[in-house]
Amino acid sequence: MARLTETGPLGDAVTPYRAVSEFERRHGFPPGTNQVWSADRDDQAAARALAELDLASADLVTFYDSIGAVARADVGNGYFVDPVRDVLLRLKEYGAVGVGADQEARGLVIGWNGGGLCYVTGSSGVVYRTLTASLDEPELDRVADDLRQSLELLEQSLSRFVANDVPGYL
Repeated sequence: MARLTETGPLGDAVTPYRAVSEFERRHGFPPGTNQVWSADRDDQAAARALAELDLASADLVTFYDSIGAVARADVGNGYFVDPVRDVLLRLKEYGAVGVGADQEARGLVIGWNGGGLCYVTGSSGVVYRTLTASLDEPELDRVADDLRQSLELLEQSLSRFVANDVPGYL
């Protein structure tokens, strides 16, 4: 993955995590990785391969063409958007995940929350969170109508955590 970007996942300016200097004092351990990585050429090639599978929304493919990965390790249990290469490897090893009301549609695990719950999305763009750590016949909770809304919720969780140490809903 390439360097840390100067903008956030929504194109907004990344504000320094002002609580970093206080983090260790508050929590008793040093802060972890909190970064957004730019996509490199390998990530972009993997995003093109993802587009050919018909399992991802156009927004997800566009996201992975620009963003390599997201790690917000110190917001609650953490929030992570996996690199597209990891998404494709997981798909190859374990297959697609059933999504939607009847779980007939197929989706991809694109990230996790650091506490064992995964984020799953399919070609419709809806983002779900598993209710348990298992992906075998997963129970899913719809968390966002699309990737943009999901990233906005992540941004809100980060802001809420910086303000009062409570990550909020996501």
